[in-house]
Amino acid sequence: MMNIIKPVLILGGIGLLFGSLLSIASKIFAVELNQNVEKLLRVLPGANCGACGYPGCEGLAKALSEGKAEPNSCVVGGQKVANAVSEILGVNAGEFEKKVAVVLCQGDCEKAKEKYIYQGLEDCRVQTTLADGKKECSFGCLGCGTCFDVCAFDAITIVNGIAIIDREKCTACKKCVEVCPKHIIELVPYDNKAIVKCKSEDPGKLVRSYCQIGCIGCKICVKNCPEDAFTFENNLAKIDYDKCTNCMVCVEKCPTKSIVDATKQDLIESNIIAS
Repeated sequence: MMNIIKPVLILGGIGLLFGSLLSIASKIFAVELNQNVEKLLRVLPGANCGACGYPGCEGLAKALSEGKAEPNSCVVGGQKVANAVSEILGVNAGEFEKKVAVVLCQGDCEKAKEKYIYQGLEDCRVQTTLADGKKECSFGCLGCGTCFDVCAFDAITIVNGIAIIDREKCTACKKCVEVCPKHIIELVPYDNKAIVKCKSEDPGKLVRSYCQIGCIGCKICVKNCPEDAFTFENNLAKIDYDKCTNCMVCVEKCPTKSIVDATKQDLIESNIIAS
């Protein structure tokens, strides 16, 4: 019997000793927890998308508590979260400009020509390695759904060979922006309606040959914009959103309809998805 009891007592004593040492060590080396971090984590959305530039919501909470991040750093939470954060920290929230991701291409299977039939892995990054993808336009959306795969907010749908982003669901987390190998997904201000939905830098004559709805570089938008909000470089018209007043003159004048009214486009795309 003693042969059993003795080892048990020894192990129990060792366990008690180590338990006591750990208890003492935890008090000696204890790190004082910033209570603001816990409060901040309660108001942050918990998306852990990394759009703020920090490793998840906990990383942002620590940065906020240390004054290393701005109260409006959480793009997913928007102004509501910015206000809650500022209340906890006792600072000014600042203005939050809501942005949304937009696919700058309308060249679906009906409007854009293809140079070959792709039957490989449904990944835009893979298809791009094959002669810049199946579309004649080397700048066009390939529609494999790589952006769809990374979107954690169910904001992207692939319809007729092109990606469509739901502006109301988009949180501007930038995951789709970062993963797109064609670099045709960009963040634009939510309140701006006019958008040039084309990224082709090819000459207009070439664009006409492969896409019905691409920017042909006619500069009509540049010449007619009353606010001088357009620039033109690399055969492509671009909008300066700081100058744009949503007058929609460019949308009305564009001969190829490559400049769209985002609010009307939302309705069109919603109907396409629903059908």
